[in-house]
Amino acid sequence: MRLAVRCSVLALALVAAPASAPAEVASATADELQRAIDSPERSPEDRARDAHRHPRETLLFFGIEPDMQVLELWPGGGWYTAILAGFLAPEGKLAVTNFDPDGPPDEPTTRFARQFADKLAADPDRFGAVEVVEIGPPDELVFGAPDRYDMVLTFRNNHGWINGGYHDAVYAEAFRVLKPGGVLGVVQHRAVEGADPVASAKTGYVPEAAVIAAAERAGFQLAGRSEVNANPKDTKDHPKGVWTLPPTYRLGDPDRAKYEAIGESDRMTLRFVKPGGQS
Repeated sequence: MRLAVRCSVLALALVAAPASAPAEVASATADELQRAIDSPERSPEDRARDAHRHPRETLLFFGIEPDMQVLELWPGGGWYTAILAGFLAPEGKLAVTNFDPDGPPDEPTTRFARQFADKLAADPDRFGAVEVVEIGPPDELVFGAPDRYDMVLTFRNNHGWINGGYHDAVYAEAFRVLKPGGVLGVVQHRAVEGADPVASAKTGYVPEAAVIAAAERAGFQLAGRSEVNANPKDTKDHPKGVWTLPPTYRLGDPDRAKYEAIGESDRMTLRFVKPGGQS
């Protein structure tokens, strides 16, 4: 069901149905999402991160629905992909970006792309319906047809886009492929406000104001902020940047207990909307 049709149906339901109906619809979505999160097909290592990454609260804040067309940008190792694929498979569609897994063998992006491609190929029952959109920024940065997706999601990627020099280009392309009224959901390691985003991005952190400004330059409107992924213990001044913290522990054993006690990074969680929709 297209996003505009869903909004029309919901509007009729609010008029004709009992007052409890919208809550029941929301509850059904939350239950389906929880089943995807609780799936035994997810690895124990992935499930251990749930307490730090709050996938249920995060995705419900973004407004995800099981029949949406969703694009996940720069999925990394596929932590969120494993949840989204299970949640969307029955009614919706998940697409993910990936670099060329057959690119130059000495490029780190090729290695990561191959690992991700191998993960999808190894489990066709879970990932066979996932569409892979191959990209090669900054020159090859096309996510699909205009106005295609109901939702575009990105988790902890803004610093890489700034470091690569194509931060604004990613937001512009996300805007192009979203339907009017569509949602852009962003989770990002959060720098101290007022920090220089070019400098802080090298440590993995980006000021919230810089992320909002990039989205607004592309035409998005900020629709909401959540502190569900905030971590006040994160001082953001670690020797190896955000990668000092779990789950990376780039320092290795020294002070591991200290960084384990801090937990994963302090993160902003932002919801943007492409203007022009009916909701």
